[in-house]
Amino acid sequence: MKLKISVPEVVSIFKEIKEQPEQLYEMIRADIRETIGQYLSGLMDAELTHFLGRKRYERRQGDVNHRNGSYDRNFTLKGIGEVDIQVPRDRKGDFKTHVIPRGKRYEDTIRQDLCLLFLTGISTRSLSMISKKLVGRKISAGEVSNVNKELIEAAEKWRTRDLSQEAIKYMFLDGVCFDMRIGKSIETVPVLAAIGVKKTGHKLVLGLQAGDKESASNWREFFKDLKKRGLNGQKVTLGIMDGLPGLERVFKEEFSNAKTQRCQVHVSKNVLSKIPKKFKKAVADDMRSIFYASSKKKAMEFFSEFKKRWEKDLPSAVKCLDNSIEACLTFFTFPEEEWISLRTTNIIERLNKEFKRRTKPMEIVAGERACYTLLAFICLKMELHWRSNPIGKVRKNLPFFKELAFNDFTQLN
Repeated sequence: MKLKISVPEVVSIFKEIKEQPEQLYEMIRADIRETIGQYLSGLMDAELTHFLGRKRYERRQGDVNHRNGSYDRNFTLKGIGEVDIQVPRDRKGDFKTHVIPRGKRYEDTIRQDLCLLFLTGISTRSLSMISKKLVGRKISAGEVSNVNKELIEAAEKWRTRDLSQEAIKYMFLDGVCFDMRIGKSIETVPVLAAIGVKKTGHKLVLGLQAGDKESASNWREFFKDLKKRGLNGQKVTLGIMDGLPGLERVFKEEFSNAKTQRCQVHVSKNVLSKIPKKFKKAVADDMRSIFYASSKKKAMEFFSEFKKRWEKDLPSAVKCLDNSIEACLTFFTFPEEEWISLRTTNIIERLNKEFKRRTKPMEIVAGERACYTLLAFICLKMELHWRSNPIGKVRKNLPFFKELAFNDFTQLN
């Protein structure tokens, strides 16, 4: 049978296409979906023929199974959308198709895409709203959440991975708080985080663990967990932190060969909070001279001048800096090319900022495991960035390096 179309019909069709070109593509997609639906239905029918051991209408003697019609269902394919199919049945109910397993509503690649979109910052509700446009069928927020549960096992495996092969020399420590759903209530839950620096200067996230960042005992348990996973505490030589209560003492007890460096930014903020606005700039300039001195000896000379200048008028601020000055200058005992990275906790603060940026659209994180899943993805993404930015090995701004970066890390390749 040949399909005949008259010239006026052709003219009419092209006129509609010219006015609404998207209709042509929708017609093509509809035809593709129909063809694929027929193909899958035929494939399952052939599967049933093989299962029964005889073709349609072929008779056999004895107690044999028979075809029993079919039932309608739909299935969503990536790039095609929702297709209508007919699943054949047998009279005894023994036949189970392997083409489209029972209960499966879309292919695995769609599930993987939904997981990736969720991890990169789209909330479950937003994904549900745009799912019809993305994959061709409406997917509820609950379905998206169930899909994401499959990530939990992978995230937990990464979070508790073995650390025995990592030679860590420095550790950056901090905690960040999230609003989590615990049971039927919303609680603010802190998560402790540790970034390690290997001998090569490369950074990696060592651990994430829920716990009060103000509690020394929680930090102790965190450190013990890192050791149980294989971290060699004897090789750790420095811990960079922001002066949380009890943290420095616990760190020194757990890592006996290590010193502590207090974040200069946090100390500066504490000092400036005790100073009238009129004097903040002058005091900040003086502190900058101390922290960025060429040596520890020079830094202590600047500190002595700082005390002479401000002790009479701003005794509380001077006392605050005096209590932290030694801990702020520990970095001077390490290689000079690493000083810029060891002065502050900026490295881990940047990680915390990424944590907050990703969880902000959610407002409330759906429990501790869901939080670990999101944070694990962010940590891995940050580690990819850190590979080209090791501590103490800052790439020079030379034409050779510019050309290298242009050739290897642009869209040209």
